Formats: sequence, C-alpha cells, structure tokens
Amino acid sequence: MAEHTFIGKGIPRVDGREKVTGKAIFSADLKFPGMLFGRIKRSPHPFAKILSIDTSRAIKLPGVRAIITSRDIKQFPYGPIIADELPLAHEYVRYVGDEVAAVAAIDTETAEAALDLITVEYEEMSHVLDIEQAMEQGAPSVHPELEWVKQNIVNHIELVRGEGEAAFKQADIILEERFSTQTTHHAYLEPQSCVAQWETSGRLTLWGATQAPFRSRWLLAKALGIPEYQIRIIQPYVGGGFGGKTELHPLFPICSLLSGKSGKPIKMVYTREEDFIAGRPRVSEVIDLKMGFKKDGTMVAKSVALAVDAGAYCGLGPAVMSVSVNRPDCIYRLTNIKVTANLVYTNTIPRGPFRGFGNPEMLFATESMIDMAAERLGIDPMEIRLRNATHTGDITVHGWIINSCGLSESIKRVAEESGWKQKRKNRIKNRGIGMACQVHVSGNRAVAPLYDGSAAIVMIDPYGRAKVFSGESEIGQGLNTTLAQIVAEELGVEIERVEVMPVDTDYSPYGLGTWASRANTLGGNAVKMAAIDARSQLLGHAANKWGMDANNLEIKKGKFYVKGSQEEVASIEEVASDIVFKKLGGVPITGRGEYTVPDYVIIPDRSTKYGNYSLGYSFSAQVAEVEVDPETGKVEVLNVWVGEDVGKVLNPKGCEGQIEGGVVQGIGYALNEDYFWKEGRPLNSNFIDYKIPGFVGIPKIHSFLIESNEPAGPYGAKSIGEAVTNPTVSAIANAIYDAMGVRMKKLPMTPENLLVALRGREKG
Repeated sequence: MAEHTFIGKGIPRVDGREKVTGKAIFSADLKFPGMLFGRIKRSPHPFAKILSIDTSRAIKLPGVRAIITSRDIKQFPYGPIIADELPLAHEYVRYVGDEVAAVAAIDTETAEAALDLITVEYEEMSHVLDIEQAMEQGAPSVHPELEWVKQNIVNHIELVRGEGEAAFKQADIILEERFSTQTTHHAYLEPQSCVAQWETSGRLTLWGATQAPFRSRWLLAKALGIPEYQIRIIQPYVGGGFGGKTELHPLFPICSLLSGKSGKPIKMVYTREEDFIAGRPRVSEVIDLKMGFKKDGTMVAKSVALAVDAGAYCGLGPAVMSVSVNRPDCIYRLTNIKVTANLVYTNTIPRGPFRGFGNPEMLFATESMIDMAAERLGIDPMEIRLRNATHTGDITVHGWIINSCGLSESIKRVAEESGWKQKRKNRIKNRGIGMACQVHVSGNRAVAPLYDGSAAIVMIDPYGRAKVFSGESEIGQGLNTTLAQIVAEELGVEIERVEVMPVDTDYSPYGLGTWASRANTLGGNAVKMAAIDARSQLLGHAANKWGMDANNLEIKKGKFYVKGSQEEVASIEEVASDIVFKKLGGVPITGRGEYTVPDYVIIPDRSTKYGNYSLGYSFSAQVAEVEVDPETGKVEVLNVWVGEDVGKVLNPKGCEGQIEGGVVQGIGYALNEDYFWKEGRPLNSNFIDYKIPGFVGIPKIHSFLIESNEPAGPYGAKSIGEAVTNPTVSAIANAIYDAMGVRMKKLPMTPENLLVALRGREKG
C-alpha cells in the first residue's frame, strides 16, 4: 500500500487558530443592522391548560417591538418522527419550561422585563413525572389530543430472535436484575442560539447552532408551514453538540416567527439555565434484564423489558429506544433474544439524542450482567467476552453484516496494556479494575429512509487553491480537518491550499448532518470522490497540453511530475489557470462526489428491526481502574485504557482527542451528572450545581487505535465519536465491584449511592 502524505498523520486543526484567538464567529457573535433580541416566556407548571394570555402591559414597555403567542401567529405541529409539538404551546403546557410566549426588544434586559409583564392564566392539571406511574391505568394523559396514545406509551417495540424466552432452558445459570439510568445534560460550551431574518423576497435566512442544517430546514419548514426552498440555514461555528443540537429546538421557529412579526433580524441565545430547563437532555431508562449462560460462558439468551422516558414530546425517542434494544446485542454472538420496550410521555423536559444515542444506557446493564455471570461461573471477565465476541464475517442476531471487526484485538490489547491479569491477581485494597465492550454504527440507514449518503464538491480556482463544499457539519469534532486532509491527499497539494466552507443550505450539497457517527465515513467518501474527480480533470488537461499520457503524471506538493522521476512538468497554478480561463471560460474546476451507501446497507424491516443498516461498525473495549474511599464513597478513576477499532486512522491527534473527550464525558455520566427535580422543575440548572468533570482529577487515558480496514470506509476508516463514550460507564461500574464487592445498578454512582450500597452489603 502506498504511503500517504496526509492520511494517518496528526495534522493540527485547520480551524484551531480562529478558535484559540477568539476570531471564530458563533451564532451569539452575529450582528445585523436593526437587530432585536428575543426572549421566551415559559410555563411554571408541569401540566396545565392555558386559559388566557394578556400581553397588553408588555407591549407598552419602551423598547419592546413585537410579542407573539399561539393566539396571534400561524404555526404547525412538527417533530422528526411524530408531529406532537408546536413552537408555542397553544392549549396545554406539558412541562416546566414549555414555551408560551416570546418577546422581541431592543436589548435582552428589556425583553426580560417584558416577559414579567405578560400574564398567563392557567388551570393546573394532574401530572405524571415518573415513568412507571405514567404507564399505569388511569394515569393523566400527557397528550390527551393524541387519542391513539394509551397509558402515555408513544412508541412500542416487541421483537423475538431465535427461540426468544424459550432458549433459557438451555442455560446453566440465569441472572435477572433491574438497572436504571438518569437524565444528563450535554454540557456543551455554547448554549442553544440562532439569528433569524426574513428577506424582502419572502425567504427566511437563519444562522444557527445546529448539527444538521438540512434536517433543521426540513423541520423548520414544517413548523412554519412553508416550503423548504423558502428557508436558508447557514451554520456558523458550533460550540459543541454531542447530540443536543441534532433536533430542531423551538428556539428556531420562535426566532423566525418573531422576525416575521417585527420585520427585523432577531437574535436569541439561551441562558445556561434555559438550556438546562428546555434543552433536550439524555433519556433515562428503567431496564429489567434477564440473561442466560452455559457453564463455559457461552451466552444463550437475553430478555429485556425496557421503559424509556421521552419527557413531554417524542422527538427522536423512538430511534434512541431502538438503539438501546438492539445495538449492544451485536457485540457478541448471541442468537436468542426477547424484547419489550416502551417509550413513555411524562410531564418533564423532552429528551433527545446524546452521544451514544441509547447505547450507553443498555450497555450499563448488559456489560454489568456479563461480569456478574463471569463471577458466578468462575471465568475471567476478559475471557468470557473473548469467547462470545463477534468477528469479521459474522452476520449478527439483528442482521448486521460485519465486514471488519477488531473487537478481540481491542480486548486483548487493553488487557495487556492495563496489566489486567496481574492486577486481578495481586489486588490492592479498595482498588479495582473493570472491562466493558461496545459496538456502534458508521451512519444509520434506519433514520434515513429517503437518502443515506453524502455529496461533495471540490472547486479549484485559477490559483490552484481548493474549496470544499459538503453538507456535513463541523461541530468541534475536527471534521473539517479530516476533509481537508482527504482533499490534500487526493489532489497532491499542501493542506494550506484547502479550505472547507461552512455549511449553507443554499449552496452546500445535501447532507444529513453530524449524527449517527456518519460524517467522517459517508462525508469522507463523498469528499474523496469529488477530489479524485477534480484531480482527474487537472491531470487530463495537463496531459493534453503537454502531449503526455495522464496515467504517467502525478501531483505532489502542488507540482506535476512524470511518475517515477523528479522531472517537474508544471505547477498546479499554471494548469488550474489554463483550465479555468482557456477551457472553462472563467468557471472554476469542479469535482463532484456523490456517495450512496452500498446495496447491502438497507432500511431494517419496520416490525422486526432486522437488517444491515450501516456501512460499517466500530468495536472497542475499555478497561477502567478505580480507587474507592470506603469512608466517603468517593470514586477516583485512576486510569482508562481504550482499544478503539477505527478501521483506519485518518488523524491520530483527532482520534486521541475524541477518545479523551469521550471518556471524560463517560466518567461524568457514570459518577456524578444528574438532574435534581422538584415537581418537574430542575433544581441544578447551572454548572455550579450540575457537576461535570473538570481538569483536576481527570485520569490518565491510554489510547490504542486498532486498524481493521473497513472496505466501505474512506481509506478503510470507521466512526469513533460516539463509540468512545459507550462503554465507559460499564467499565467503571465493573471496576467498582472489583474494588468493593458491591454491584451498582443505578446511575449515577455518586458517593451517596455507593455508601448506601456499601452499608447494605455490611448488613447482609
């Protein structure tokens, strides 16, 4: 295989200088002549009927330019799966924080003052805050207008693989436990924000912090009741997302409606408290898990009853739940499964996608139970995983076609690097070591029924500089750097000659956006194809001009050479200028790339969920080492070893950054992050009371990149972003058990919760 110039190299971030110098422009930095500032009035009740809204005092406040309520605007139900949400609540408010009215004023302070002058009369109603109570007969209906929703169950999954429950008769041991996970906030640095402006042409332009500009345009069009082509979305720099900016927040249509009412550009930026109250945090789950094993550790059967809290609106909850009930099964050669799962409305914050998309929640349960089985059977937890591990060439229980898999290598590598066997043999008091594995997708056909692909344009100007247009979104993960590497590699130019353009739905090729771990794989494939097309044009023209065979030419460092020699034929500037002005009449050289997933990637059967829905699957194993203070219950994570099957390393610096960030996020999820509630209202809606990991106390994270060469990925690459976070919680839970002999079955594993478990153990 030829040595690459840029692929596999630790290229620094192409946007690094702008970010570290503060030059990068985010939504909150945008300024326009005549711009107004918008604020939202929110419900103080978990569930209530809106009887009246009086805005008469607020509109008289000097500096107020527009006020909207559901009574005086046209708005339409929207949602990515079920259209159960309106930009502004009309008849009911369904959670503390639901949007009731919005104000545009000359500054934020005036808008805030106006909110206090808006009077809303409510009739409070019985509400449900607990997921299991919400499913009881006679429980208050969160959406009484949706008559088809019974017992607040908005989505239901039932599936059986193999013999299902009947297969437990083959098991030598059967384990049954209940696990539960909590709601967590994405804690991105940049809060939800956007700027909206209606043009004189009647078109709407919106600048927004979104992970998926084209999907946001689609949903925004639904909410406003206008065609998609009437909306332009431009993506400025995005200050992190982690799934929290995948869905269309009410902020976008509300900002647009305010702009329409006032005739001015409107900026809206959530406060941190608003982001906690009205964001779309991680779903919480209650998991009743049953698993059966043979004496040799072979997994025989799994049965799960799952309840997932959707909060007040459905959002992408059905997709998240679907991931929970099937993705962890494909790590191992498990053939008998029974699933019952319910997505449930409650009068709490609407939930949404979070890094891992339902995978970490179920992995907490399954990977914990695998360790429990290993102990019962007297088998090393590492060995039981190796005995059951999926391999290249397998078709999993859910129909996934595994064309590359580095799982066994990942398990062995982290075991060796962590000193797994020695540490389990030579124990240190109150210290423990735990392992967990995971699998994740590289794109997801299940959530892209119309089109699961990516398109790109590489445009070369007369100066030999390349501009890259892709619909995939840079949200801080380093995508633009990877795309620039690919173009520089294929064109044979210095990376400084390549510029990746911001996503703009008016001129960027269509892309589904940065979610489902698809940007590097699908987007990378499209950009590679576009760069190859542009290179072909350059080589063809140069060959014609100098009477040579294009196959005998190559481009290196912006120069054309005869292959196998140091004979320089021309510079890329000469050739590009010649093509643009003499051949194309001033039109830039345009390379096109249209990547559609292979035919073996399909939409799974709707009822059975069976089918291969990704072009490749990323496997990994993690080992966590912890020390527990038995007096305080405090857990210190000392080391984490990560063996990540990335297919092919495109940028080792980027991979290591993803691993370190993902592990730290997983540590927060495992040990301390949680919402504290009082009657549906979050009490810790800030970074003082909502504790996320800081620099102090971060463990040593050891990264090992496993290359399994995915045939469908660019240069053999697969995803990494979500995969990293998936197993961290489980590895820490297993390490805590190894240290203290207590099995934590509820997240987060706070000092308080751990002390309760330790005292329970002491009492027998």
